[in-house]
Amino acid sequence: MQLKDTIGESQAFLNRAIVAGILVLAAVLVVLYRMVQLQVVDHEHFTTLSRENRVKVVPLPPTRGLIYDSQGVLLAQNRPAYSLEITPEQVDDLDATLAELANIITIDADDIERFWHLKKRKRRFDSVPIRVNLSPDETAQFAVHRHRFPGVDIKAQLLRHYPHDVKTTHVLGYVGRISQRDIEQIDGSNYAGTSHIGKNGVEKTYESALHGAVGLEQIEVNAAGRRVRTLSQTAPEPGVDVHLHLDIRLQEITMQAFEGYNGAAVAINPKNGGILAFVSQPGYDPNLFVEGISTRDYKTLQEDDKRPLYNRALRGQYPPGSTVKPFMGLAGLEQDVVQYDSTVYCPGFFQLPGNSHRYRDWKKVGHGTMDLRDSIVQSCDVFFYKLAYELGIDRLHDYLQEFGFGGRTGIDLTGETTGLLPSREWKRRSRRQPWYPGETLIMGIGQGYFLTTPLQLAAATAAIANNGTFYTPRVVEYLRTRGTGEITPIPKNSRSIPIASPQNWQDVRDGMADVVEGRRGTATKIRSEQYRIAGKTGTAQVFTIAQDAEYDEETIAEKLRDHALFVAYAPIEDPQIAVAVVVENGGSGGAVAAPIARIIMDGYLLRSDAKENTVDES
Repeated sequence: MQLKDTIGESQAFLNRAIVAGILVLAAVLVVLYRMVQLQVVDHEHFTTLSRENRVKVVPLPPTRGLIYDSQGVLLAQNRPAYSLEITPEQVDDLDATLAELANIITIDADDIERFWHLKKRKRRFDSVPIRVNLSPDETAQFAVHRHRFPGVDIKAQLLRHYPHDVKTTHVLGYVGRISQRDIEQIDGSNYAGTSHIGKNGVEKTYESALHGAVGLEQIEVNAAGRRVRTLSQTAPEPGVDVHLHLDIRLQEITMQAFEGYNGAAVAINPKNGGILAFVSQPGYDPNLFVEGISTRDYKTLQEDDKRPLYNRALRGQYPPGSTVKPFMGLAGLEQDVVQYDSTVYCPGFFQLPGNSHRYRDWKKVGHGTMDLRDSIVQSCDVFFYKLAYELGIDRLHDYLQEFGFGGRTGIDLTGETTGLLPSREWKRRSRRQPWYPGETLIMGIGQGYFLTTPLQLAAATAAIANNGTFYTPRVVEYLRTRGTGEITPIPKNSRSIPIASPQNWQDVRDGMADVVEGRRGTATKIRSEQYRIAGKTGTAQVFTIAQDAEYDEETIAEKLRDHALFVAYAPIEDPQIAVAVVVENGGSGGAVAAPIARIIMDGYLLRSDAKENTVDES
């Protein structure tokens, strides 16, 4: 029988107890150390984290400012709208729910694609829109079936709406959802909670004023992140309201005058540069873009050969044709190259010295003996071929540049193009070729490389009308702070074009007056009994005609027909409106573009409140 070793067992137990005690003591010391670290050393840090986990700061997006025309007509508003939204965590089968909803209201593939895209960016307990801007009928129809769809509800929100839709597209622009590119350019803190931003037009240029300032709300949340109660709130500051020089009634009249044609028209107040009408035809409905245009609708706009997305008034580049001749005449007079009574014999063509090539006049048999006034009135090409040759490209370029050709006007809209005012340096840089004398000749009648925008033509014509003061075109007249009514005018910027002789300017204006008022003018058909008009017709070739070929409008494709142009101002004695009209492939400026301009001027000058809107604000 083996005896039990009680002493050894006791010793082993004691050793184990000592080791266990040491381990327990070490563990207690670690716990105590960690408690001291958490509650003493890092107390402030974890208190802050705890508070932030309980209290959330929620941004309150401001109400976007409104946009009005010059008569107080609302052009851009925030309209209450209803959207159908789904909270994913409250729906057992999303696919089945979407299918059932489609049987009640219209839900297409684009809606579903947008829903899944937005869902990825939100938490499961956040609601996600499946359809926005529901009609009253759709809202009522869903309300009847609401009990069948847990986790699906209708929510109210403010959506941007343009009541005049296509009529204001190319001047107002539109708002759309904030993109990644937008995020990189904006103040993220001020746009917290905001989902939309101005994409182009006035909406983009005046975004900072229209947007306002974000507010803040402190809320208490539970462990799941859901709101428990509101602790404090700082109200957002709404955006300011924007008031335009634009007259929506005149805008509508201008668009109606363009019926059946594509092109652009710009009307300016010569006294301050205010844009009275700004039309690019055709346009599109900006409301399609507010909540994201469908792929199908956008593709339709992109593939439309009439290019409704293209802002012709701001970005369209056209040869100015004969509308440049008054400016050419001024260049010759001001630089003493010709006198007002200087004459040139027009046999129907012009030849450079020592060159057999004939630069043709639009009138095949010629105009006979022409002075400057007659050349403007009857649009004699030969006179201006010779004048351009004697001026030379350098003086011609520098003088036309004074009227804003070849540069941006500085209008308060984004995306303006410069047109093209060619020069020796430009051709050497872009074409790596020298400048040829023949190119100067065709530039003298507004052809060749020379390109202008309708906006440039209108601004330059306004400068002639007001005796050399070039006003920077402005769409917006003033900002009005909501609540206080405080008005902030948009500053008028102007510069003076150098004048060698006021009589030179008057001589050219007399010639423009006879284009409409004279017996042999090219736009006599638009003469008005109520007021007098000064203007200049223009026809710009879309393609080059061979030396011995004839232009036959009836036999060529419509897209290759000449562009029709007309610039004008009225009344002659006290100009209150300057207009530039470009009709793409319209043919004759006198027959097509000039009547449109007359309709625009009638719409502005003959209305009952015309007196109120023609006060000199300069």
